[in-house]
Amino acid sequence: MRAALTFALLVTCALGAHASTRDDGARPNILFIVADDQSPFDLRAYRPSSRLETPTIDRLAAEGMVLDAAYHMGSWSGAVCTPSRHMIMSGRSVWHLPKRGVAGEGANPECPEDLADHTLAAVFNAAGYATMRTCKLGNSYEAANAQFSVRRDATKRGASSDSGSAWHADQVLDYLDTRERDADERPFLIYFGFSHPHDPRMAPEALLERYGASNDGPSDVIPAEAPPLPPNYLPEHPFHHGHPHLRDEVAVQGVLERRDEATIRNEIGRQFACSENIDMQIARVLEKLEALGELDNTYVVYTSDHGMAIGRHGLQGKQNLYEHTWRVPLIVRGPGIAAGSRAPGNVYLLDCLATLCDLTGLAPPASNEGHSFRGVLEGRDRTVREVLFGVYAGGTKPGMRSVRKGDWKLIKYDVLDGAVRQTQLFELASNPWELIDDNLAEDERHRAKRLELEALLLAEMERLDDPYRLWDQPER
Repeated sequence: MRAALTFALLVTCALGAHASTRDDGARPNILFIVADDQSPFDLRAYRPSSRLETPTIDRLAAEGMVLDAAYHMGSWSGAVCTPSRHMIMSGRSVWHLPKRGVAGEGANPECPEDLADHTLAAVFNAAGYATMRTCKLGNSYEAANAQFSVRRDATKRGASSDSGSAWHADQVLDYLDTRERDADERPFLIYFGFSHPHDPRMAPEALLERYGASNDGPSDVIPAEAPPLPPNYLPEHPFHHGHPHLRDEVAVQGVLERRDEATIRNEIGRQFACSENIDMQIARVLEKLEALGELDNTYVVYTSDHGMAIGRHGLQGKQNLYEHTWRVPLIVRGPGIAAGSRAPGNVYLLDCLATLCDLTGLAPPASNEGHSFRGVLEGRDRTVREVLFGVYAGGTKPGMRSVRKGDWKLIKYDVLDGAVRQTQLFELASNPWELIDDNLAEDERHRAKRLELEALLLAEMERLDDPYRLWDQPER
């Protein structure tokens, strides 16, 4: 395996000289933007009625492509961002990462020891790209992060410019200024990560006022500006989520265990204020790229490590497999991508490595397991796969599993030592919010569809080396 990966890296280096170019010979740049904890349904590109103001992200959507079915595949940890960010960096599926959350297991036997040498920055470094990163600290893939030539990481979740999202934009702008001063003509890969809107959602006062929110908690009277409750809001989930004492459900500043209307609307308002601040910072960077004459030769990717509940289905965190959390926003603008286009895609975040390599004329490393969705971005394809798999095994085992094909989606829960064993079947075309009253799992009219998805789920678990089985599946 080590020899094969080394050979693939050498091939990548050789192909770097033949990467895609524009008329003046310049290879395309990459600006990869990652928010922390953002549901696609926060954004008007996915939910036009959203109160969130994000004119810059709206611009990216209008000038590029919106992918309607992008997912993060899942997690074996309550810190869902950890495997998600590992997948982005390595292009590997959820059970093939350096760790996989199996009790008593250290290194994952399904993962090559030198994987970090074949991650995002390492591949682009070898191809002659200048690589720069700014993002939060922790809950990430440290060995891959260390591959970036310029790295300025810090967790910034405060309300001020120095302690919040503006700090991350400042690092990118300073880097671009340095490139300009040094006349650095190498193409760049910039990983532009934010620490928000992850809690504590400490937002600037002016933005909080726009959304009727307060960093100190909800007022007795709900302001008219407060975002409305989501259509799938519940005061509590109908059964236990399977992760006792889960931090996101009991210890979030401003929320704790409360799920009343005033608390949830205030917290959504804070989420929106933080998200608008992110939008403002992206605008600063795009303006700089435009001034440098680099924007039209740059692929700009906007995404998040996973979605977020905040009152949807009576949940607060990211440890579930409903669409608001399993899905991620994914918007791409750049050369060859039609303005205002959209497609389902059926992609995972782990597909980003292969796609960025494809767009820039590089060979992905042999360790990569993702699929390039360049054909989707350029309008030749609608999807890259038919079946999508999701897992949450960060609490009691085996946890939750999900599978989606077309508009049909199955979620299964096997947690708390068998105390909770539930199955949900949703037809998303007619029930896009996955309203629990419309669970079709026990409806005999849909028995054949449930059996079909049950079989697909088991097949995906086997294909992806899931170390667990659910109560009604054959043992491994």
